[in-house]
Amino acid sequence: METTLSDEDLSGYLDFAETLADAARAVIAPHFRQQLAIDDKGHSLYSDFDPVTIADRQAEETMRALIREAYPSHGILGEESGRETGTSDLTWVLDPIDGTRAFITGVPLWGTLIALSGPGGPLLGVVDQPFQRERFIGSRLGSRYVFPDSTGDLCTRPCAELGDAVLYCTHPDMFAAEPEHSAFEGLRRRVRMSRFSGDCYSYCMLAFGLVDLVVDAGLAPWDIHALIPIIEAAGGVVSDWKGQPAWRGGKVIAAGDPRTHQAALELLSKAAGRH
Repeated sequence: METTLSDEDLSGYLDFAETLADAARAVIAPHFRQQLAIDDKGHSLYSDFDPVTIADRQAEETMRALIREAYPSHGILGEESGRETGTSDLTWVLDPIDGTRAFITGVPLWGTLIALSGPGGPLLGVVDQPFQRERFIGSRLGSRYVFPDSTGDLCTRPCAELGDAVLYCTHPDMFAAEPEHSAFEGLRRRVRMSRFSGDCYSYCMLAFGLVDLVVDAGLAPWDIHALIPIIEAAGGVVSDWKGQPAWRGGKVIAAGDPRTHQAALELLSKAAGRH
């Protein structure tokens, strides 16, 4: 089932998504590189430690309040407070701080993820980095970045061969279990360079044309929803390890070039099929 929005309606929702990003930025920025109380949610995929702070919780609640006021019929799905079911088929999907581990260690590789989704997946995505004042925006209307000193269109770069690719992964322990570990290691040995960490920021750099592949596992819907429209409108491809839509989360392949995506998919889909 697809949700069809007019260009005018979609543009209005994009403006509102940026309003949410502005509000979250105002809440989060004063807490960055401060000594904060850190609670442990204790259910991370690859660690027994899953941190959350006042910045995560307050930013999500601020965005939720704005959504309830502006679009009371819309649903909301967020990392910190779960799901609020609406009467509309539109749902806002929120991750107030994607990369809380980076946030609490003072490293600016984290961001606020905001998506509007219909029954067929995300319709728009915004990633905001409050400390660097950088924003990445995507929908069928296009994909663009807004930096303090420049704005422009996002465009992935061509990369025909895995041997030329730069690969990012949030954390290698995502692939501790077999057969995913062997599949990922096989891919990592084929690429030119691999890097770990980055969270949502590595996906944004893929859309920007500086990274060729991002491969992750165990993602929640709020980890990936906002990133898909940004990457796809920039010319990239996002799927799960079986080549199916990735917006439900799980094991994800994002690539700037469809040829690189296909090559990575051929390596990783064998593991996905056996598990």
